[in-house]
Amino acid sequence: MVQLTTEPVIVKTPAGHLEGDLVMPPPARAVVLFAHGSGSSRRSPRNRAVAEQLHNAGFGTLLLDMLTSDEASTDQRTHEFRFDIDLLAERLTPAIDALDSWRSTRGMPVGLFGASTGAAAAMRAAASRPDRVAAVVSRGGRPDLGGNGLAEVQAPTLLIVGGDDREVLNLNRQAAELLTSLPLTDVKIEIVPHAGHLFEEPGALEKVSELAGRWFSHYLGAGREKPTGPDGGHFKPPEPRRRPPTM
Repeated sequence: MVQLTTEPVIVKTPAGHLEGDLVMPPPARAVVLFAHGSGSSRRSPRNRAVAEQLHNAGFGTLLLDMLTSDEASTDQRTHEFRFDIDLLAERLTPAIDALDSWRSTRGMPVGLFGASTGAAAAMRAAASRPDRVAAVVSRGGRPDLGGNGLAEVQAPTLLIVGGDDREVLNLNRQAAELLTSLPLTDVKIEIVPHAGHLFEEPGALEKVSELAGRWFSHYLGAGREKPTGPDGGHFKPPEPRRRPPTM
């Protein structure tokens, strides 16, 4: 087994520097940027477990702190930043750009993996960098918090939800309808039976890793697959329609 090396990296933002952990297994085919959920960090054990499985599948990963150290300290006391989707999305965008500036990741297809509120930030970031983000996966996410920006997402998006997380499942179904308002966007909901919001049940996180790896393998490598099937999984986009010009 190849010994993987974690490279500490810094992403520069107008608010300050964000710390990240970059792992690039040889030979990586693409890189996945993780957006953690509220109150978490790049050390999230669940995201790290998923990242490890992606390494085994040949993907590089970047786990990033989405708040500066000062902001994180404040947020632990006040919860001031963890639900600020605009701010979190603004942190992901320079991270996507940074991947193009580092030699080990330059030019690679980029995927986004968002958990909880990080999923909404991932959607916003994907919409702002449609030429760079090739696929998005949400784990127990709140993509509905992405608001009207969901209709601008062009990257194929997989929404993974626990079967026992009923409120979040309903919110993901609503978000899927918004996501497919843009033609040619492939959106799918995968339900992990008997899993709750944190996927702590035996085998649940392994299933998340399997589904995410399959999605990224398809969309970060070969061409896109046309959405198929009824409401058991894929949501078929409507027929192409012209958008009114933006004033």
